[in-house]
Amino acid sequence: MSCSRTEILFTVIAVFLTAAAGNAQTVAPSSASPSAVSVSTANNSSKPALTFSQRYPRYKLRPGDTMALTFQYSPEFNQTVTVQPDGFIALREIGDVNVNSISVPDLKATLETDYSKILAKPEIGINLTGFDKPTFTVAGQVGRPGRYVLQGDTTVIEGIALAGGFTNASKHSQVVLVRRVDDQWSHAQLLDIKKLMASETRDLNEDPHLQPGDMLIIPQNRLSKIRSFIPSSGFTVMPTQF
Repeated sequence: MSCSRTEILFTVIAVFLTAAAGNAQTVAPSSASPSAVSVSTANNSSKPALTFSQRYPRYKLRPGDTMALTFQYSPEFNQTVTVQPDGFIALREIGDVNVNSISVPDLKATLETDYSKILAKPEIGINLTGFDKPTFTVAGQVGRPGRYVLQGDTTVIEGIALAGGFTNASKHSQVVLVRRVDDQWSHAQLLDIKKLMASETRDLNEDPHLQPGDMLIIPQNRLSKIRSFIPSSGFTVMPTQF
């Protein structure tokens, strides 16, 4: 019996979740697309808005990042801080501020608002001095599965190429893009890369741009699953669509 695209996607996500630590897990269909699901690792949470075609996403701060804060008119407040494992930084005269998963421009606005309580119109410059390079992961039927540094603007097709491209066992038409939205939600989208690559006029919106932490899962096609059971001689395997 053949499986629908949604059933296959749910199967792949179930395997993905088995390896992830967390609370009780639930899978809910996304109303944005029939080929997308959102996966929650919390019992009670509302699903945030998602954008899969966003280009040039801003870097989000994470534990271990270090930054130098420069106060233009109050240099006595200049300081260098490190994001702690819990996502907080300790600021002079302000105390602890949670900066996990926010961008530098957002942090600048937050700090200028906080310091305006003790300073007149503070102008704060933020310079990241240490941070982890953003990465994405490619798993499944590609030449070189693994984690790769996300350098510049990279699409799904380009990411697969960096990982050595599809193998003969790849199911090009059902590539899964898994994206962690926050600590409670992951979102998955089923992509027909075979159709996209065969199109003479490619719609760039159908080739999503990768973001830090994304995972691409390339499943195995049906022919490769039964190939070992096919006699090596005396039979001819006719090409088919998978």
